[in-house]
Amino acid sequence: MSSGMNIKWKIPAILSVRNAAIILAVILLHILYAPLSSAQNTKTQESRKARLEKEIEILDRQIKENSVKSSSALSNLSLLGKKISDRKELIAESDKQIASYESSIKVKQSQVNLLGRRLDTLSFYYSKLVRSAYKNRDARVWYMYMLSSENLGQAFRRISYLRDFSKKMNEQALKIKQTESELEKETAKLEYLKKKSQEIRAVRVTEINSLQKEQQESQRTINQLKRNRSKFQRDLTAKRRQVEALNREIERIIKKAMEEKAASSSSKSGTSKSSSKHKATIDYKLAGEFAANKGKLPWPAEGPVVDHFGQHYHQVFTRVLLPFNNGVTIALDKGTEIKSVFNGVVSQIVVIPGYNKCVLVQHGNYFSFYCKLKSVSVKAGDSVRTGQSIGVVDTINGETQLHFQIWSGRSPQNPELWLRPM
Repeated sequence: MSSGMNIKWKIPAILSVRNAAIILAVILLHILYAPLSSAQNTKTQESRKARLEKEIEILDRQIKENSVKSSSALSNLSLLGKKISDRKELIAESDKQIASYESSIKVKQSQVNLLGRRLDTLSFYYSKLVRSAYKNRDARVWYMYMLSSENLGQAFRRISYLRDFSKKMNEQALKIKQTESELEKETAKLEYLKKKSQEIRAVRVTEINSLQKEQQESQRTINQLKRNRSKFQRDLTAKRRQVEALNREIERIIKKAMEEKAASSSSKSGTSKSSSKHKATIDYKLAGEFAANKGKLPWPAEGPVVDHFGQHYHQVFTRVLLPFNNGVTIALDKGTEIKSVFNGVVSQIVVIPGYNKCVLVQHGNYFSFYCKLKSVSVKAGDSVRTGQSIGVVDTINGETQLHFQIWSGRSPQNPELWLRPM
């Protein structure tokens, strides 16, 4: 491949029409589709990794805080479990990124090889033209060639051929220069992809080492729980009482709100204004809007879910059934603002042992419930908008976590089915 020659001319690549078409098609397809697909995949993967890294940072702080202010091994195990899960997902994302880079490297290498072969072909045929021109460099040879024409028409055709010959040499030289420039750019891109792939591989090794340490820490916590089964049972009993108290209070509040709305609807035309002026009928339009946004509601705060909806068995004592969770628990940074997931009206604010301040927002015949708040920025009767701050999360026994629930009438819902995917 001659990249150092002083080139002044260029002619079109002497390739078959079929080969030229194949080269053009390959390059166009790569230019049009490969960068777009690669950019989209990379952007999505980077976004996922950023979310997981943020969650792991939050969990790290929670674990350290919990270790200092709380002796709950059960809580630590839950946080560690989520952290390990996030770490595995982070490693999986790294694997996807590495695979994506390897695929891009393969495509780019093929393109570089193709350009290299094209440059070799151009250079080969250009050198033949140069040799031919050199052999016939004496002007007298060209004059004799024209003067030996049998007629005037043939002479003009030979003059045209000589003029085109010079033009093609110039074009060929320019084509070689352009191909060399393109090859240099694509080679630089290839080296960049290889560098990024190596960086991701190095990060992956670090993540695997962290995962191994976290799994060891989790095992130590499990051993601690097994050694202190009696303490675990006392903690579980206390937690079950708190959960049951919370569930009863929420059911009572929602039942009361639904009964008042129903009474207001049924007596709308038969009661005096004084007896119904403080009661409003259920806003079914708002309820319909809330229902239409299932799976698209914003999160009340961004953080890892450390306790999911439903009833689950204990991680260590696998025959022990944990209290039914009517919502989700989200680990957060201290001072995180909690926001309403939809338009609604603040129905009530209550204080519940173990959950501190709780805010119930009504959305027609749907309800969203926000617990474990340190401070509240709304009051009963206030209208709130989607994304409006309703308070700040509290830190209870070293845990900075929001407990969040969604109800349809008197039926608890799985919030993760209502909130938009993270």
